[in-house]
This record gives sequence, structure tokens and C-alpha cells, in this order.
Amino acid sequence: MSWILLTLGVAFGSAIVPLISAEVFLLGLCASQPGLHWLWLGAAVAVGQIAGKTLYYLAARGTIKLPRFLHDRLHRERPPTPRRVRWQLRTKRIRAWLDRLRERCHRHPHWMAGTYGVSSLLGLPPFMATSVLAGLVRMRLSTFLTAGLAGRWIRFSLIAASPAVFAGWLHH
Repeated sequence: MSWILLTLGVAFGSAIVPLISAEVFLLGLCASQPGLHWLWLGAAVAVGQIAGKTLYYLAARGTIKLPRFLHDRLHRERPPTPRRVRWQLRTKRIRAWLDRLRERCHRHPHWMAGTYGVSSLLGLPPFMATSVLAGLVRMRLSTFLTAGLAGRWIRFSLIAASPAVFAGWLHH
């Protein structure tokens, strides 16, 4: 039980701080502790990841207010420096593409649910980005939780089962 709780905590941390890799942790844990059931580990990572990503979702929706130091840093007006102007020119296409994507998601909420579900399973498009986008387009919380948990559970259960599968192949 302690391994499951540790896995849940690492998964939550990896959802908040993207530098932590839940995949690497899970592979290492499953390789060193082969007695742990892969479905329970997949469920623990899914719950931890969705709990963390729900914070991003709620912040993007405006339900959670960012701390003042973050809000001020993100929303303060800055004078246009030559470097900032060059950066805006370089990223003009990407920003336009993101604006079109956000607008499309507003017009087609089912398309957003599908994109988010695929992202939760495959990690492409990046799951953090789709979690924030889901909040921005005001996806229903129940859809966010259901699609996210299902996709993450499948993804991480397969990752947790992989060391045993590969070990079985090597022994035959």
C-alpha cells in the first residue's frame, strides 16, 4: 500500500512540475518491485496526474485565482523592447495558430473532448496544454475528469505492465 501512495504522490508532483517524469518513476518501480499489480499502479498514477492537472484546468477556467506574484508577473504591461518585438514577430504564426485552435475548441466542444482524450492516452498533443485549453474553453468538469482518468489509466497501466511483458519475452 505504501508503494501505491508513493506512486500517487509522485504522479501528482509530475502533474504540477513537468520536470518530474511519472513514466520513468513507474518503470523503475515496476522493474524493482515486480510484485506490485500493474492495474493498481496505473490507477494511482492516473488519479495523481488528474488531480494535479485539475488545478491547471481550474486556474485556466478562472475558478482558482493565481497567487498575486504569479498573476502580476503574467499580466503586467511591459514596454516593447526591440527583443520583445522580434520575439513577437517570430512567434506570430504560432500565436495565430493557437488563437484559431482555441476558437475552434469553443465552437466544437466535442472536438475538444476528443483531443483531450487522445492527449491523455498518448501524450500528444501535450497533456498539460490540453488540460489548460480544456479549462479555457470551459469543458465540463465531468468530461475533463472522465476522459482524463480513462486515458491516463490505460496509458500508465500499459507502462506499468511493460517490464513484466519484456521480462517474459526474454525468458522464452
